[in-house]
Amino acid sequence: MGEGDALTTLGALSLIPPLLAIGLALATRQVFLSLLLGIFAGYVILAGGNPLTGTLNTIDALIRVFESAGNTRILVFTLLVGALIALIQANGGVHGFVERVLGWLQKSAVKADARGQRKRVELMALLTGMVLFIESNISILSVGTLYRPLTDKLGVPREKLAYIADSGSAPACILIPFNAWGAYVAGLLLAENVDGAFGVVLSAVVYNFYALAAIGLLLFVILSGKDFGAMGRAERRGTLLRDGAVPMVDEDISELPPEPGIPYRARNMLIPVAAMVIAMPLWLIYTGEGEGLLAQLQAGSGSQSVLYSVLGAILLAVALSKAQGLLGLQRAGHIAMKGMAGMLPLAILMLLAFAIGDVAKAMGTGDYVASVAEPYLSPVLLPALIFVVGAFVAFSTGTSWGTFAILIPIVVPLSTAIGSPLPIALAAALGGGVFGDHASPISDTSVISSMAAASDHIDHVRTQLPYALTAAGVAVVGYLILGALTA
Repeated sequence: MGEGDALTTLGALSLIPPLLAIGLALATRQVFLSLLLGIFAGYVILAGGNPLTGTLNTIDALIRVFESAGNTRILVFTLLVGALIALIQANGGVHGFVERVLGWLQKSAVKADARGQRKRVELMALLTGMVLFIESNISILSVGTLYRPLTDKLGVPREKLAYIADSGSAPACILIPFNAWGAYVAGLLLAENVDGAFGVVLSAVVYNFYALAAIGLLLFVILSGKDFGAMGRAERRGTLLRDGAVPMVDEDISELPPEPGIPYRARNMLIPVAAMVIAMPLWLIYTGEGEGLLAQLQAGSGSQSVLYSVLGAILLAVALSKAQGLLGLQRAGHIAMKGMAGMLPLAILMLLAFAIGDVAKAMGTGDYVASVAEPYLSPVLLPALIFVVGAFVAFSTGTSWGTFAILIPIVVPLSTAIGSPLPIALAAALGGGVFGDHASPISDTSVISSMAAASDHIDHVRTQLPYALTAAGVAVVGYLILGALTA
């Protein structure tokens, strides 16, 4: 059954798989089972209610995830990140970095209390995530890897670190679009015959109220220390994790000690991580086609670039360890395999997230939501409604990029027909996609944020949601005012 057939015949039934998965995940905290049941429900519906056919199609769907080279690269990348984290912990790099920063904090904040030190570290984590705007996963993973040992020592709840990593990544990536995000959105606009596509992407930045509000709210929370909702309760409990919480990363990996007797050197972590970050735009240029570096950067493959970058970082970490006599090749290989094993649950979760995105696409979930909202659009309401529709599509499907692909072909002709400025309509679609991605428990960036911070995944979703909703409320009000001013 094609997407058009699904849209015509399924209607509201297409909402069942994502909403079932999200509802069960929030209610039971069993994310794996919830996703699997959502996928199964979707294929049973597509099979006309036949449970046997639905079961077989579910199995086939999980296998088909690997037919996408991009999906497979991301899954392999996930495992390899575990190898890199384990290596830079074992060779003393992480402990060396922690000692350096703690020493700096003691010197620069002699009169500061624990709250002052926390504020400095949290601001550093936010700034690091925003500087690494070249790729959201690199941003999230770098913040988690670099700052989790520090925030643990300062008593920062793991949910807070996950929030900082998550809310400082995708908003920065969409606000500074000289990366794969900008290239992807510009490509979607070019497919709709929009002239000066990248210029439109740049023009939309100032109207992306959700991304701006999300970063502004995060900055306010860090500076003021005023948390609310579930995050406030997490701060008051006095422990890194809730009793009974299940971190996304095996604690044997997140707390892997250095090898006995080796010196702690921050460079053993900073050099591989910096090399990984610097390599990202270089690989984007190498894998892209076009005239000039900017065109190549915009057209580059994000999945290839992150995979090649982390592989290079692993080789560099091993070489540094070997050159200093810290780790032999055999020991380094054993540690790398242990690190990869610790990431296996995350890889499985991402496999399920990809699969439920595929079934939502097959059922026409995004198209159905967009078609229901389209008759109610007007110049005044257009930006706000586009944001709300984008948020719901992204929340239901767990993907901001998939939401962009669904909405932009609708938004471009719609804004032209109604007379609404395209940069404003585009910004609303992009902001809605990022919000839904932040709020959804089946989003890959939410999952990676939980992994990077070694937080319980549902705890991360629950604690971040009030902040995401607050920023979304600001965005909706802003778009209503903007719609009235430009109508």
